[in-house]
Amino acid sequence: PGQEPDLVVRARSGDRVAFASLYNEYHDEVARFVASRVSGNQHLVEDLTSETFLRALRRIDTFAWQGRDFGAWLATIARNLMADHFRSSTHRLVVTVDEIPSLQSTPSAEDSVLRTLEMEEARALVSSALSGLTAHQRDCLMLRFVEELSVKDTAAALGVRPSAAKNLQFRASRSMRAAVAA
Repeated sequence: PGQEPDLVVRARSGDRVAFASLYNEYHDEVARFVASRVSGNQHLVEDLTSETFLRALRRIDTFAWQGRDFGAWLATIARNLMADHFRSSTHRLVVTVDEIPSLQSTPSAEDSVLRTLEMEEARALVSSALSGLTAHQRDCLMLRFVEELSVKDTAAALGVRPSAAKNLQFRASRSMRAAVAA
């Protein structure tokens, strides 16, 4: 801040080293300013930040020191660039290929085999846990979760009251959780 007026004067007279110092001093500040308004698109942040400094370099002779921070002038340029960008008819939504699910690469053979093994292990674990249940509990869970019957329909199929079907389901679920945890 103490050197800023001198750097600006030198940059206005064509001193590229002075402008480079201003760039180094304000680049991160301008990039944060742009990023706070253009979230999620790092390429656009970089483009607008670069364009801000390019315009500042081209128009440095129009900058008049008024005791305000040089960064405020850069922020004004950046704000105008963002407004122009979003107002322009050339602004289009850009979606990278990685973000399109149908174009993502197919899983490798290794990934497919691992996924199949995981599914088999899960089936074996559930089968083992089911084998530890009584036939009535197993039937209750199959009707409720495989056949997707209501409690009332499950109770009718098992020949019990709905409250008994709920208790049976609760006990069977608790036994399954304990078997899977073990």
